[in-house]
Amino acid sequence: MLESMNIQHTRAEYKELVDNIFRIIPEMSLSQDMIVGFCGETEQDHQDTLDLMRYVKYDFGFMFAYSERPGTLAAKKMPDDVPFATKKRRLQEIIDLQQEHALYRTQQHLGKIEEFLIEGTSKKNPNEWKARNTQNTVAVFPKENYKLGEFVMIKIEDCTSATLKGTVIGYSDNN
Repeated sequence: MLESMNIQHTRAEYKELVDNIFRIIPEMSLSQDMIVGFCGETEQDHQDTLDLMRYVKYDFGFMFAYSERPGTLAAKKMPDDVPFATKKRRLQEIIDLQQEHALYRTQQHLGKIEEFLIEGTSKKNPNEWKARNTQNTVAVFPKENYKLGEFVMIKIEDCTSATLKGTVIGYSDNN
């Protein structure tokens, strides 16, 4: 499947790269872009994708069902032979597993104190700031007297699969 998508590395090479990344930078955040139902994808290929996801446990993901794009090599040379219903099921399985892994990854922050850059008002609560850490993970916390663009230290107290929730315990040295 990787070869038919013109991916230039093997599964084993990719896993070795992931292992080295986490060995060197254990707190690294990895994201993925995945297409399900690419031309010729078998059920075993799909299961291999799920197995790789279980191995890496990506923090974030962007997942799509394959659809032909005019002018691409795949559209010109490969039949779109995976039924829509199969693509839809496989995509949902990938999304569900990614949600599980995203929650696992955000839970690793619970109880920790981390530096965040305030980047704007929370979409869900105008009385909260939204901020990001160096792993691109979003946290929300009460606005109080903090300002846009400030670096703050936040104690992580709760989380969802996408968002950390906490309390500011002070300013970062980066201000």
